[in-house]
Amino acid sequence: MESYVKWLDQSSILVKVLLALPFLDGICWGLYRLFKGIIKNDGFAINTGIIWIFVGAAILWIIDIITLVTTGKVILD
Repeated sequence: MESYVKWLDQSSILVKVLLALPFLDGICWGLYRLFKGIIKNDGFAINTGIIWIFVGAAILWIIDIITLVTTGKVILD
């Protein structure tokens, strides 16, 4: 889990945006949020990760791409 979070944190912006495309976003960034929540023992982040896995591929990927391009990281991490 920690290696996955570290790998995504250190990836280039291009890799991060590619992983935020539809269908990939729910899995890649949903797991990122879930794993980061488990590592931090943060219930809100765990719930956000679970929701993102199911809803992220449908609509929330747009939010991830916008925040990645503007800030370099995803929102609610």
